[in-house]
Amino acid sequence: MKIKCIIIDDEPLAISVLLSHAGEFQNLDIIACHNNPVEAMASMENNDIDVIFLDINMPKMSGLDFIKSIKYDAFIVITTAYREYAVESYELDVFDYLVKPIPFHRFAKTVNKLTKEISIKQSGFVNIKPQQERHMFLKVDKKMVKINLNDILFIESLKDYIKVVTPVDEYIVHKSLTNITEELPASNFIRVHRSYTIAIDKVKAVEGNIIEISNKRIPIGRNYIKQAKESIFKDNQDIL
Repeated sequence: MKIKCIIIDDEPLAISVLLSHAGEFQNLDIIACHNNPVEAMASMENNDIDVIFLDINMPKMSGLDFIKSIKYDAFIVITTAYREYAVESYELDVFDYLVKPIPFHRFAKTVNKLTKEISIKQSGFVNIKPQQERHMFLKVDKKMVKINLNDILFIESLKDYIKVVTPVDEYIVHKSLTNITEELPASNFIRVHRSYTIAIDKVKAVEGNIIEISNKRIPIGRNYIKQAKESIFKDNQDIL
């Protein structure tokens, strides 16, 4: 199965990195690279595109405005140097959000997810089974422990370790907060402090720069406050 892709980015170096990463996957077919969204529209009219790798800050038209302006059945993967557009992007149903410089392992994770989704889409298969609860396996002591993502309240950094907190258990894992946060769905989890990542739907209250989850009061770091509050109050933007 070939996955037809286009890249829309005004930075030659960023395009070069994406081409290099994509070249490691035989099923990815980069059929065109464009420096701006307007130029890409003509290419899309003449080709069936499966995936669009899209930058945000570009001349003539931003990536987000481009998404709003098209009606096209393709998976969109944002590739940007800016984290602050993540909330708005996911509200536009983007498939994934990659932050530059994009590490190969993060790109590979996206490709694996795309391959699975496009395979299902092209086969016409409809899964009528109840959706399985999303989960991850984490190494706790010497065991790989299955943790349902919906059970996670928050994750706390402990130097070279993290503490994953659920309503009934706490798991100490040898992993960095940055790495675990990248592995979690950005639509459900957000980093709010250099020492904390939280489950957005588990927030009970916000008082100033303090978040309450269960019986824990978690500080919001100065560098995270804008994006954190936008994510928590995304359905109530009038209170920001």
